[in-house]
Amino acid sequence: MGPIIGVLFDGFAYGMLLFLLSVGLSVTLGMMNFVNLAHCAFAMLGGYVTVTLVNTFGWPFLATLPMAFLAAAAVSVVLERTLYRRLYRASELDQVLLTIGLAFMSIATAAYIFGTILQPAATPAFLRGSVQYFGINFGVYRIFLIAVGLAVTLLLVLTLEYTRFGQQVRAAVDNQRMARGLGINVDGTFAVAFALGSGLAGLGGALAIEIVGLDPSFALIYLVYVLIVVSVGGLGSIWGSFVAAVLIGVSDIAGKYYVPQIGAFMIYLVMIVLLMWRPQGLFGKR
Repeated sequence: MGPIIGVLFDGFAYGMLLFLLSVGLSVTLGMMNFVNLAHCAFAMLGGYVTVTLVNTFGWPFLATLPMAFLAAAAVSVVLERTLYRRLYRASELDQVLLTIGLAFMSIATAAYIFGTILQPAATPAFLRGSVQYFGINFGVYRIFLIAVGLAVTLLLVLTLEYTRFGQQVRAAVDNQRMARGLGINVDGTFAVAFALGSGLAGLGGALAIEIVGLDPSFALIYLVYVLIVVSVGGLGSIWGSFVAAVLIGVSDIAGKYYVPQIGAFMIYLVMIVLLMWRPQGLFGKR
């Protein structure tokens, strides 16, 4: 049972990382009907903010996490105000072309500034190493990652389901004209929701450095994983993204551990099977 529990634990921790990276896209794509293929560029931005603050300015790793969130959120607000808002009613092709272009621009910019090598960011000593329970080693950083992922899930559910802001977001998504008639600032609500999703991506990018590393290709490599999570979970569903991220994370780790010959293909196999069963996603409504 030891190896099985270890695989499940590592897969769940990896799933929490995928959830942090993907839940913002689930919100913007599912609720705002905007195809943002530059989503992981915000995650990469958060990672490079952490790398810069840790390696250049000597900030503690944990102190950089809020800054990674805020930096990604701030840049997303600027882009939402200047570029994205113009395409809310445009075709999906126009949205894809703009956002994938921004993703390529972010990759080129990161490569020019930081180079193409992996960037390290030292974590505090208390997040390194492992603890042992019942003869099984559990990585401390992965425990921390799971705790952050669960806390973010709880906060998102409480925010979108039980607050006035969450009600305004759902109203604006369901019927913009009616929401405006009721006095809801639809543009402002969308901007805040967009910033929240992008900020979470920035946080995920900062947390990903210790697990998967950071280089300019991050914005495209993990875009594939994020799109898989959003597709499997269902558009606009936080719980769907959570469950899908865990399934994909465990499948990826288990595949690479037990069947390394096809391990990298395992997540695609899981995606195909689940989407054949539920084309709208596990928790999707459309």
